[in-house]
Amino acid sequence: MREGGMAGSEESRVSTLETNWRSLRKPVSAVSGIGGGFLRGLRAMGIETVEDLLFHFPRRYIDRRKVSRIGEVRIGEEATVLGTVRQVDLNRISRNRSVLNISIYDGSAYLNLVWFNQPYHADRLQPGAEGVFSGKVQYRFGRLQMVNPAYDIVGDAGEVGHRTVHTGRIIPIHPASQKMSAAMLRRLVIRALDQYGDLPDPLPLALRLRRGYPHRALSLREMHFPTSQGRLNRARQRMAYEELLLMQVALALRRRHMALETRGIPHSPPGEMVESFIASLPFRLTAAQARALGEIAADMSRPAPMNRLLQGEVGSGKTVVALAALLIACEGGYQGAMMAPTEVLAEQHYRNICSLLERAPGVRVELLTGNTTAARRREMLEAARNGELDILVGTHALIQDDVEFKRLGLVVVDEQHRFGLRQRMLLKEKGEYPDTLIMTATPIPRTLSLTLYGDLEVSTLDELPAGRSGTRTLVIGPEGREKAYALISGELEAGRQAFVVCPLVEDSNAVEAKAAEKEAGELRKVFPRARVGLLHGQMPKAQKDMAMEAFRAGEADILVSTTVIEVGIDVPNATVIMVENADRFGLSQLHQLRGRVGRGEHPAHAVFVFNGDNEESQRRMRAIAELSDGFRLAEADLEIRGEGSLFGTRQSGMPDLRVARLLRDFRLLEQARDDASSLVADDPRLSKPENSLLRLEVAERFGEILDWLFHA
Repeated sequence: MREGGMAGSEESRVSTLETNWRSLRKPVSAVSGIGGGFLRGLRAMGIETVEDLLFHFPRRYIDRRKVSRIGEVRIGEEATVLGTVRQVDLNRISRNRSVLNISIYDGSAYLNLVWFNQPYHADRLQPGAEGVFSGKVQYRFGRLQMVNPAYDIVGDAGEVGHRTVHTGRIIPIHPASQKMSAAMLRRLVIRALDQYGDLPDPLPLALRLRRGYPHRALSLREMHFPTSQGRLNRARQRMAYEELLLMQVALALRRRHMALETRGIPHSPPGEMVESFIASLPFRLTAAQARALGEIAADMSRPAPMNRLLQGEVGSGKTVVALAALLIACEGGYQGAMMAPTEVLAEQHYRNICSLLERAPGVRVELLTGNTTAARRREMLEAARNGELDILVGTHALIQDDVEFKRLGLVVVDEQHRFGLRQRMLLKEKGEYPDTLIMTATPIPRTLSLTLYGDLEVSTLDELPAGRSGTRTLVIGPEGREKAYALISGELEAGRQAFVVCPLVEDSNAVEAKAAEKEAGELRKVFPRARVGLLHGQMPKAQKDMAMEAFRAGEADILVSTTVIEVGIDVPNATVIMVENADRFGLSQLHQLRGRVGRGEHPAHAVFVFNGDNEESQRRMRAIAELSDGFRLAEADLEIRGEGSLFGTRQSGMPDLRVARLLRDFRLLEQARDDASSLVADDPRLSKPENSLLRLEVAERFGEILDWLFHA
């Protein structure tokens, strides 16, 4: 592909490139030979467009470049041989069962090829056909043998035009399905490359040459069908860099827009209301809380809208800092809104805020959820509209059309990764560029902070308030259950309380509810004198409130629950939590559950019971046992499970990463961030011709978070 000097004007050249680029959005059926069963199989895998197929990258590779003489192959090893079919023997055992034996010869020895229940290979492998065959060599029944070998027929023009696709090269193994094998996908990908692989490159030429990266079209071919390990490595690096650059350009555009092109509210520095609130607290702010509040206050005093992330361990005091920020807004005559993902968490925030403001009266706070009565809802919405309401705490109910504020000055979003991007934007749109504070108790590694939250400033609460006794973690197999029961029994005798969390059952609240009820029944037998409460998502709201209130009041000794207690439950007298089937949970979720105890003056215990024996679950269990620091745990979770499973990148407005891996490619991420900053500083709207394809790619992937630029 030529990289410049196209005939005609610059405008014509750009138009041609855009036309080629848009061909990627064609349905995958545009690739020749894809229809019927292939089309259904691809769609079941989420491959809908030509781009989806071209960017369906291999998960691993097998090197089959070395062709051996049959007489020199080693038993038990993978080998690739070139031979001529001498004999074909198809034995049909029944209607659906068959054994195909084919004998090949290369002048040095014979090799027997065997396929079970795949009689169709006999149609292509007729006597006299010459082919390249790859597989593991065995010695059975007195002869050399390969079972289900991959093969290409030499000189077969067929589907791939005289090229070996399955043998004689570095072979890609694409993620496959039961209906779409890796071999099928190789054939379809090479057809797509032939038809649409001559892609224009979204990276500006000057940037690509400066970094020394190959063209996108060449990199794409090397990713699928590498000609050498070195070229594959370089192609992978280039495609990973492209992914990260597109993400960082989007974040740089958003940062610049927020800083220069939007007008926010320049709040006054913290005054008497904030100072009296801090003085009224029954504890002193930690150094981390004071530092974070100072950073937030400085941001709020600027004319540009604040966009800040407040992250900290469970129990590090984020709510106190957020409330102080809300009071800064209230002190200047503005209103605040705090949105939480669940009713349990919203109610917890409302309760905590009301408690914290008891000694600093004069601020009206209300709670709005889906269960608020119609009369109360009308009353508080009227108060929000006329400015009588200072702080409104709630769930998704806050973003409904009839919720209006007179002067919304600060939006606080808790556990924001549980909200879709549009939901967060709808809340911000309730005011004229209000400041935004995002809170999370799910520690975020710096690698993810630079990607998912690259448009935010970050404040971190890295210390716990005084008086917290800490939590000891115990990981046990099913055989250690009696030890766990003895621990719970000892805590109950000392007047403490315990949580027991039931197994996680994907996509089935009803099954989880039954599991919780069964667990409660078992525990009543184990602890006949204990009062056992029950809490799960299928219970009516009033019943859930009663169960939680009884536990808070000490009227229940053990609370059996599903993961509805993951966030928002604060019972200082609860000193032990036992999580069943802990290997089914992610590390961040286990850490959140562990944070439900150790919130008071007494030593606490987290017991994780696991049954899994696969390597990944064992690694997670080792990590949760060894690490108590949430940030180190988050890095471990990222390394074990990959970034896509941690925070739901689609929920955050970010597409999944196909090639880049944030831990492995952190230096590449920093490089992309620097390059993106320079690009946006030089061309703030990506309007220069050399950036036209970059603009198209960024709009395609990130248009939702850049609507002011692409949808104006």
